[in-house]
Amino acid sequence: MTDLILRFDSNKPRKLKYNLEKARKAGASTLLTFGGAYSNHIRAVAAAGRTEGFATIGVIRGEEHLPLNDSLAFAVSQGMHLMYMDRETYRTKKSAKTRRFLESCFGEFFLIPEGGSNPAAVRGCAELPGEVTEPFDVICCPVGTGGTLAGIAAGLDPGQRAIGFAALKGGFLTKEVAELQRQTYGKVFDNWHIEDGYHFGGYAKVPPELDAFAERFGAEHGFEVDRIYVAKMLYGITEMIEAGRFAPGARIVAVITTG
Repeated sequence: MTDLILRFDSNKPRKLKYNLEKARKAGASTLLTFGGAYSNHIRAVAAAGRTEGFATIGVIRGEEHLPLNDSLAFAVSQGMHLMYMDRETYRTKKSAKTRRFLESCFGEFFLIPEGGSNPAAVRGCAELPGEVTEPFDVICCPVGTGGTLAGIAAGLDPGQRAIGFAALKGGFLTKEVAELQRQTYGKVFDNWHIEDGYHFGGYAKVPPELDAFAERFGAEHGFEVDRIYVAKMLYGITEMIEAGRFAPGARIVAVITTG
């Protein structure tokens, strides 16, 4: 019988841990990052900035809508300055031209990428597997920008495997995770893969079938299931177990990312 273990873990602080350390060493006083209007990453950076004494700037994809939603209102309450960027320009956020434009607006800053995924974030997430007290064979996590999966896989013991469940369509996340591992460790680990068949139409798409599943799963296990990332992973794990895609007796950890 397959054993499913739920592990609740706030992956955002893990991603920020070594980024903040690097910012301090660089003498930075301001953090700048990117995200959508409902980004948990924006919330996390705003909260970390307030706690750790950094000014924070959030560059938000799209137009401003008032009143602010709960995520952006929280960010502002933590002292974050919001700047809105049209979608066409936002797609160039990694370019030198956009970096120079932002520096002309705000002066010097320490840049944390969208979703927080970079080598510093990967190193933070690599610490997660060692903190799981139950023995396991497979560990699963949702995938948005790839940093959490890249780190988790790097932190596994021999014989263990990681599976990521893509919350976005397009099939590009395998390349993103591989590149993050290459940047961090100089190699790509062979103990992970991404399931691309459970995105339910793409980011933030929650059809009735997924919503009903999340409602049932949450009621059974006593917590509110996040629809954007976590529900898609749990749906995928459940279907894979029913289809016999795990070895008999496999012990599976599902990382419930809590923002």
